[in-house]
Amino acid sequence: MKLEELPQERSALNGYTRELCYGKDEEGKFRPGLSSGWEVKAAALDLAWDDVNERIEEAAELVKRGKKSPLYYLMIKNLMDSSILSSYTGLWRIRLKRHFKPSVYKRLSDKVLARYAEAFNISVEEIRGMEL
Repeated sequence: MKLEELPQERSALNGYTRELCYGKDEEGKFRPGLSSGWEVKAAALDLAWDDVNERIEEAAELVKRGKKSPLYYLMIKNLMDSSILSSYTGLWRIRLKRHFKPSVYKRLSDKVLARYAEAFNISVEEIRGMEL
């Protein structure tokens, strides 16, 4: 493929990142070039983001129904799982899972919430005041 023919289809990551690809220049030598993606990749990314958005909506619904704490929603919204959140906060995963229970969450100290706030890049007040 020629460098000027590298696909430049719009996708969910347009404006955020591009992919390094190789194509032939006018002399027939392979050279690096940047591609923003192609149709198949864009469709796959759109499906993946639809799945992510669905998981975020499900998490918000669980919080509204009182099944999970806002910490669970924030974890899902920030594209984390309990392992990642554990490494960011320094809290054990078993402890995190307890904090996802609304009854336990309500009793958390500001000191513990500050660890979550730092991981989610928000303030303790924003966590305390969350209503979905």
